[in-house]
Amino acid sequence: MAKSKIKRALISLFIAVGSSLLIFSMGFIKHEFNSPNQVYQIYLDGEKLGVIDDKNELYNLINRDQSAIKEKYQVKNVYPPKGFNIMARTTYEEDITSVEKIYNKIKAEKEFTIKGYTITIKKADQDAIPVYINVLDKSVFEKAINNIITAFVEEEKYQAFIKGTQLEITDVGSIINNMYFKENITIKETYISVNDPIFTNESDLTKYLLFGEVEKTKEYVIKAGDSIETVAYNNKLNAQEFLIANPQYRSTNTLLAIGDTANVTLINPILTLIYEMEVVEDISVPYDSEVSYDYSKQPSYKQIDQQGVNGITRITKQIQLINGEENQGAVITNSTVIRPVQNEKIVKGRKNYQSGTYVDTGQIWGWPTNSPYVITSGYGYRGGEFHYGLDISGTGFGSPIYATLDGVVISSGWGGMMGNAGGISIVVQHENGYCSAYAHLSKTLVSVGQTVTRGQRIGNMGSTGYSSGTHLHFSVSIGIPYSPSYSWINPRSIFH
Repeated sequence: MAKSKIKRALISLFIAVGSSLLIFSMGFIKHEFNSPNQVYQIYLDGEKLGVIDDKNELYNLINRDQSAIKEKYQVKNVYPPKGFNIMARTTYEEDITSVEKIYNKIKAEKEFTIKGYTITIKKADQDAIPVYINVLDKSVFEKAINNIITAFVEEEKYQAFIKGTQLEITDVGSIINNMYFKENITIKETYISVNDPIFTNESDLTKYLLFGEVEKTKEYVIKAGDSIETVAYNNKLNAQEFLIANPQYRSTNTLLAIGDTANVTLINPILTLIYEMEVVEDISVPYDSEVSYDYSKQPSYKQIDQQGVNGITRITKQIQLINGEENQGAVITNSTVIRPVQNEKIVKGRKNYQSGTYVDTGQIWGWPTNSPYVITSGYGYRGGEFHYGLDISGTGFGSPIYATLDGVVISSGWGGMMGNAGGISIVVQHENGYCSAYAHLSKTLVSVGQTVTRGQRIGNMGSTGYSSGTHLHFSVSIGIPYSPSYSWINPRSIFH
């Protein structure tokens, strides 16, 4: 009886253990042969936001809910923010987050993006911060670039240059030899945050590239008696800067209509357009005055024995223009006299009963350089600041610089009265109360206290100090420069 009970107990234990093993085995088999789940881990700027089981549902929700962005930028699709990342994972068990919850987290953290292009503009200066421009369509940037070029270069000349159809110069005229932007420009397709500035039209982008901003522009309403020259001057621009800002006017001779609005904002281009040209033109060569003296006549006596006649010389010059402004270092490669100069011949009285000495108070000034020459920058506004002189170029590095009138040297050498920006400079004080200044020289041939005469070589042309090329900065003041009550005057006013 006892053996029978033990036998039945063992049988029951075996059945129980066998059932457990069978259940374990069936569970193992079930787990082994079920397919794993495909899920997606969502990251934003490296931080885990959660796991979803359908990435397309998230993309569709973003695109559907952000209809305002699509309408504003006229795009078909809106995309997740920058810093968004999604990683597929295979798992059997995972806590799934709802797509709506993930979407709300993203929306609360960062702005969404749209597909477009980012233009990177890198300056030649390695320390300069690159400029980034976002557009939705590359053609917007291409059209704006064309507008910038034609703001500085005549449309016909530009088209002839890029098509290779420029005509050779047979008489006078000009051709473009080379044209390029100084900066390195790259374009890349990318996703742009709607929180970043995005240019959607060429007009706004053109303004930004030309003025450095879009919104802040200064306008002027044309009044009776206005001309391009006067409007430009009164708004601290030169005529060329005015024409660049107002491409509707092609030359300074264009008549202005009363009531029209002109842009008088100083240009501040993002890009640097450099173009090199060969120019053949006829220039006027001023006559000089040859003075002889009659000691029997009073100083007020003046007799013109021969009228002066300006000459005409045809020159060929190589110039470089930077955003429409001529580089100071023009080079004259050829010159032909069309009409020779006829100098003025004057007889002046030199009798003085009081002291027996003669003081010539006449304004017979001589030109400070050789001829022919080129005026690369005049007296007036330039880059928003006033340029108190003439920049004279074309006669070559080391060419002579002459005293324009008798006088005494009161400054000579580096800096001096003209400061470090003037490099090596000379200032001559004249007996009539005027002073003449000569800057950016390569060498001075006179010293302080030395008496010089009109036409005497006092230095050599150079490019010292703040200069972009070989030239002479020539200026004239009433009184000693930078002394109390001195004033600069237009140097052109001292010549006949």
